[in-house]
Amino acid sequence: MPPAKPSYCSFSRARSDHHRHHHDFEHGRLPRDDDDLFRRLVLEISQAGLSFDTVLKKKKAIYAAFPSVEKVSRYKEKDVRRLLANPGIIRNRLKIEAAIYNARKIQEIQKRSGSFKNWLGSQGKLSLAAWVKLFRKNFRFTGPQIANEFLVSCGYLPGAHDADCPVAKAV
Repeated sequence: MPPAKPSYCSFSRARSDHHRHHHDFEHGRLPRDDDDLFRRLVLEISQAGLSFDTVLKKKKAIYAAFPSVEKVSRYKEKDVRRLLANPGIIRNRLKIEAAIYNARKIQEIQKRSGSFKNWLGSQGKLSLAAWVKLFRKNFRFTGPQIANEFLVSCGYLPGAHDADCPVAKAV
């Protein structure tokens, strides 16, 4: 049997500053608002098929390129072309188009539920399989791995931090 994969807590302590910062100030913490939730979803979608290290190095640019649900929902083809030319982000058409589509879907959710955050919180304690089904029904580019990482990272599913992690106590 292969050795267990190290937890993100132990991994981030041994890694670069961007991993430590992400671990200590974002990972496992409930985002402040819908725009923060949206950017975190875009971050997880950006990571698909890539090293999280690569994505975290580009996090600031990704957050700047996808600043809010409202703004991204208005993106058109010219914005897609502009983003595809932006070396600061993950330049993948499917991921960019998924972010735009998901921003529009979040707006629909906001109209029905008051906010994306309310909608997520109203789902109760779902299993990962139920979350994945719900995400696939509503969003693009949100398979099991992306849905899991997003929900754990945002505190909707357990497992973000080891029990002995100092951040776990703060979260």
